[in-house]
Amino acid sequence: MPLYVTENGTAYPDPIRDGEVSDDDRIAFLDAHLRATHDALAHGVDLRGYFYWSLLDNFEWAEGYAKRFGLVHVDFHTQQRSARWYAEVIARNAVR
Repeated sequence: MPLYVTENGTAYPDPIRDGEVSDDDRIAFLDAHLRATHDALAHGVDLRGYFYWSLLDNFEWAEGYAKRFGLVHVDFHTQQRSARWYAEVIARNAVR
């Protein structure tokens, strides 16, 4: 039976340190889930898709903009965006 993992994600406050997003918790979360999808495929699971929630930070009814969900961090004041770790994963087509 085909399996799709949808709307998987987590929210963290994403503090800015020295002009960079401190995103270790989200990176660890996503790294673990990407590895689990790889393991599932290696064990014959018919995994057809993994969809992280969400690409960009968005307004949440219960939290407003207080928690960050996106793979791409958006600075709401400058509109600058950053997704360095995930961009590297895509470029390598692998987690380290």
